[in-house]
Amino acid sequence: MPMFQPSKRDVVVGFEGSGDGQILDLDTAVKDGVLGGTVGAGVTGAGVGERLDLKKMIAELDLAEIPSVFVCPISLEPMQDPVTLCTGQTYERSNILKWFSLGRYTCPTTMQELWDDSVTPNKTLYHLIHTWFSQKYLLMKKRSEDVQGRASELLGTLKKVKGQARVQALKELHQIAAAHASARKTMVDEGGVALISSLLGPFTSHAVGSEAVGVLVNLTLDSESKTNLMQPAKVSLLVDMLNEGSVETKINCTRLIEKLMEEKDFRPEIVSSHRLLIGLMRLVKNKRHPNGILPGLSLLRSICLLNEVRSLVVSIGAVPQLVELLPSLDPDCLQLALCILDALSSLPEGKLALKDCANTIPNTVRLLMRVSEDCTQYALSILWSICKIAPEECSSAAVDAGLAAKLFLVIQSGCNPVLKQRSAELLKLCSLNYTDTTFISKCKLTRTIQ
Repeated sequence: MPMFQPSKRDVVVGFEGSGDGQILDLDTAVKDGVLGGTVGAGVTGAGVGERLDLKKMIAELDLAEIPSVFVCPISLEPMQDPVTLCTGQTYERSNILKWFSLGRYTCPTTMQELWDDSVTPNKTLYHLIHTWFSQKYLLMKKRSEDVQGRASELLGTLKKVKGQARVQALKELHQIAAAHASARKTMVDEGGVALISSLLGPFTSHAVGSEAVGVLVNLTLDSESKTNLMQPAKVSLLVDMLNEGSVETKINCTRLIEKLMEEKDFRPEIVSSHRLLIGLMRLVKNKRHPNGILPGLSLLRSICLLNEVRSLVVSIGAVPQLVELLPSLDPDCLQLALCILDALSSLPEGKLALKDCANTIPNTVRLLMRVSEDCTQYALSILWSICKIAPEECSSAAVDAGLAAKLFLVIQSGCNPVLKQRSAELLKLCSLNYTDTTFISKCKLTRTIQ
């Protein structure tokens, strides 16, 4: 009768003092937890090469869910060299040896004192870990090869089809590019950027354009590709879709334009468009779809760093619109919005727009010392700009809004000395219209000064 041979998914567990081995299915072993520290000759020990391979697999897989028996109780990371203590608990070798080096001769899990501080390699558990990760790794590699092949196939299809077939091919490429780094590399290596960019032009439908842009924002664009995408007809299509496309399309157009702005030969006139800026402000103000606010503000901040375009941003009414948005923004968006307003306050017309907006002072004062040091810096700069052009009117309004007390907080804090100096100057500016007693009384500063 032929001898039974275990399959690759079986684990042979030999028990101490026994010449026999027990066959366990891998899933059962993982579920039940095969944690014995001493095993028989049926399990092959881990060589150095295997341990290195395991480390590579763990790093590349980066899995969110791992069987708890594979995880070291000390580091909460998958074990690569599991060893078992006399208490029966298993740990990563380096972690438990470090525990011992600190003079702790207890079991970290049970806190029992150890009657034997030796550690025993847990070859059975190592085999389980190695086999489990190997299966996941091979599956990942196969899927990666599959999507790479599919991406290559779809690029070939794009060269031959038109109409709805082209839209479908781009839609699938868009999904693959968003989900798989290996497929993105294949698309770039096989000329996908140039091919997809060639589909954008004055006669491109929004159905094709939105999917093409969705692919391009996920790919690495070289200098030549960015220059190609900066052609007027292509930019015009991006602006049209920024104004008329779905929210996802608007966000992708915004991200692609910001990528183009990273190019050293970028020309400011590309974003010097009322239609582009108005579309961008609509995206930023769209409270029904808040996922567009951050990318919209990010692009607007990049645009406002260009001296040539700031006046145009002020002319479309961006200042009061951004001021009204301030109370509703999360910290990341808030910092971008304040940065934009600070940049616009460098212009005479920007200062006037900030001064004429009734909520500039209260909304800005409220943010001092509440979000981050950068936000405080931008807010102080904005307040300084408008208080300088209309000291009597703005200083009085700022004091009524509680600015003086906030400035004292900044001065007394451990923040940047430059901010403290600016706060002291602004405090002095605010006090010019009052006697010392009146100023202290009006600002309710008695306790603070004492």
